[in-house]
Amino acid sequence: MYGIFSFISFQITLPKIFPPGGDIMANTHNVTEFIFLGLYPDPKVQKVCFVIFLLLYTAIVLGNFIIVLTVMTSRSLSSPMYFFLSSLSFVEICYSSTTAPKLISDFLAERKAISLWGCMSQVFFTHFFGGVEMFLLTVMAYDRYVAICKPLHYATIMNGQVCAFLVGVAGAGGFVHSSAQILLIFRLSFCGPNVIDHYFCDVLPLLKLACSDTFLIGLLMVANGGTLSVVSFLVLLVSYAVILLHLRTQSSEGRRKALSTCGSHIAVVTLFFGPCLFIYLRPSTILPVDKVVAVFYTGITPLLNPVIYSLRNAEMKKAVKRLWIRTVKLEEK
Repeated sequence: MYGIFSFISFQITLPKIFPPGGDIMANTHNVTEFIFLGLYPDPKVQKVCFVIFLLLYTAIVLGNFIIVLTVMTSRSLSSPMYFFLSSLSFVEICYSSTTAPKLISDFLAERKAISLWGCMSQVFFTHFFGGVEMFLLTVMAYDRYVAICKPLHYATIMNGQVCAFLVGVAGAGGFVHSSAQILLIFRLSFCGPNVIDHYFCDVLPLLKLACSDTFLIGLLMVANGGTLSVVSFLVLLVSYAVILLHLRTQSSEGRRKALSTCGSHIAVVTLFFGPCLFIYLRPSTILPVDKVVAVFYTGITPLLNPVIYSLRNAEMKKAVKRLWIRTVKLEEK
């Protein structure tokens, strides 16, 4: 009986979200651009932030690019773990690039404007690369589970085709997640207010500007983002719990190596999922601290990932050193 009433309710509310035969952007034609309030209103502080965030973004791109290049050119880093790590670093570059360049340029701009379609694109790609990163972290946890708990079958289970397939699944999962978010945003009515109290376009600040009733759409948006975050985080917790239980049967040396690798993964997972759960696992409300939290997961976390993986991984440090030596020798010639 509950299932019947749920189906009837779904049929009644569905047309309100996706009305048949209408232009998907019909409700947003009154607004052609949005204005960001940014991080800080003080012009002097903005100039300081320009330098800080420019250096931060440069470090993110260079650090993650070095990991991608090192994995691609080093024969010693041919295992699936490093393939996933290079994929994660590439996603980190793309993820930070969806918000950082606009933020940096806005620090020097008097009017921080973005077009309607630019805003929609920013929402789509932010959630796309964020979703891909969540799935990739889950895939990396599965890779560690197979490597530690089933070492004799590791090469067979995690072959090249399987690794490529898992990365493809991560991309498809991110696309489905971001498409769902953007389709829901397209049904919002923006009929006047266009000032966003943020430094980039995201679902919660846009919900605040909508003229229409946002309860159902906001609930679906939060459910989409929150469900993805919670399910991925729980899968990761279970995976690492199983790994830690399995390590009790291994030697002290094997335990030390496994804990070192898993420790890096757990640190990255905590840094990424903590802010995401804070933002998307609550009712669709805006808090003053949201902008600070957003800076953390769009700017700080992508920078810390290469640092964490490089400093805690002896093979990666050796490979980076060899790459640096080869580069210096080429320059000398």
